[in-house]
Amino acid sequence: MLRHGEFERIRAVLRESDLDEPLTAREIHDVLEAHDESFESPHEIATVLGRHAETGAVEVIRGHPYRYRFDDRGQ
Repeated sequence: MLRHGEFERIRAVLRESDLDEPLTAREIHDVLEAHDESFESPHEIATVLGRHAETGAVEVIRGHPYRYRFDDRGQ
């Protein structure tokens, strides 16, 4: 089950880290772990980001593996 605020937690850590390039779920998971943010797996992160891709907040770059780019316009 996904907890409220997961997307915001991911975005906050990535903003602090100044990582602008598209990242894989595994890379995002590693960055979050380095900042003591607990997520069960890269799959959980991919699920959260996939849901936000539907709103346009995240671009999913299809390939192997998928990469994720965040739309920070207006934020």
